Amino acid sequence: MHIARGLAQAPTEIILDEPTNHLDIQHQIEILRLVAALPVTSIVALHDLNHAAMFCDLLAVMDKGRVVASGTPQEVLTETLLREVFNVDARIGP
Repeated sequence: MHIARGLAQAPTEIILDEPTNHLDIQHQIEILRLVAALPVTSIVALHDLNHAAMFCDLLAVMDKGRVVASGTPQEVLTETLLREVFNVDARIGP
């Protein structure tokens, strides 16, 4: 509903802070597909790295209030970054 209100104003950019918060997985993906298909520049704050990798063209990862990495999901979401920023030992796959 809030996204619809914003789009009714015909913006060229939108800023969304956790737009999928409190939604089930089906609706999270539907919202992110909708946002990705919009003919506007979208700046979206997400904590779900899988969703960020799936739907974002560019990412910026912050740690302690500073940007520590930026670029495409493939450039940014590395095993080293996940370990250093999030204290997660993970393997990255396609």
